[in-house]
Amino acid sequence: MAIDINLLSRICEAPGAPGYEKLIRELVLKELDGLADEVRTDNMGNVIALKKGRSSKKKAMAAAHMDEIGFIVTHIDDNGFVRFNPVGGFDPKTLTSQRVIIHGREDVYGVMGSKPIHIMSPEERKNAVKIKDYFVDTGRSKKSLEKLVAVGDFITRYSPLMELGECVNVKSLDNRASVFVLIETLRKLKKSRAKPAYDFYAVFTVQEEVGLRGAQASAIQVAPDFSFGLDTTIAFDTPGSKPEERCTSLGDGAAIKLMDSSVICDYRMIEFMKATAKKHKIKWQPEILAGGGTDTASLQRMSAGGSIAGAISVPTRHIHQTIESSNKKDLEACIELLTACVRELDEPSWKF
Repeated sequence: MAIDINLLSRICEAPGAPGYEKLIRELVLKELDGLADEVRTDNMGNVIALKKGRSSKKKAMAAAHMDEIGFIVTHIDDNGFVRFNPVGGFDPKTLTSQRVIIHGREDVYGVMGSKPIHIMSPEERKNAVKIKDYFVDTGRSKKSLEKLVAVGDFITRYSPLMELGECVNVKSLDNRASVFVLIETLRKLKKSRAKPAYDFYAVFTVQEEVGLRGAQASAIQVAPDFSFGLDTTIAFDTPGSKPEERCTSLGDGAAIKLMDSSVICDYRMIEFMKATAKKHKIKWQPEILAGGGTDTASLQRMSAGGSIAGAISVPTRHIHQTIESSNKKDLEACIELLTACVRELDEPSWKF
């Protein structure tokens, strides 16, 4: 299969900072039309799509978060420069000259700026620039800008998708890559006319980047027996990396999560996913992420008795930077693996 670059582009480029997922949610709802038996949104803004299975005795859930790291306006100074706080985790060194969009009464484009190195003191040059040192320059005066922008408006990155060889390069692959995977899994199920083994809840969550909040609320609602977290993971396969640091590598297939700092995946689910990948000749690689967590943790814990939880991760370079990169073949493998897993969940015994 070849991935739908146009759809992936629209998903990644849509704005949706934590708590401001309105536009990406609208896009997801539009794409879900005809792909599920039921679609609803909850009070937090999570989108819950139900694809009925061959059996309703158990429930399966997969979650991909819609939100992206962003910023929020905190102040407009007398010269029209915008100060902000991050909403989600940022590496400050990646902000220099980054183009952004302020989502005010109208969208306003700007660029991140800080003190030029040419006029820094020798002492300042030794120190890393901090987030508080940055501002957004929109080229507008304070009077002009305040007609369109106010404290509390959200800011997102501006970075159209490019194809670079075997990869795609764009903002917000974390975690729009998995939003894409989940939508395409539903589309694949529809085209094949194959039902999931059990009722399958495809959930597009909010506010993951600030604490897995949407996944907590949706997992309580669904109370899944089986669950799959869908997210990106670190591919530190670039110059200077050591083999033990790499976590995953681009082009080596879908990543089956073993653990991260928030979850230890169920060994039964891990073995099931490995066996399913082998059966269908799907390329995969193991993932152990030393730092960082995903919605998988909430899916595992936020219902009575918990769920049998695992995760499929999209290997990604440059995560939480201006742009991120993933391999198209890895995206294909993630879609194939998730589709096969939800269709065959009734095959193992699942006994301890």
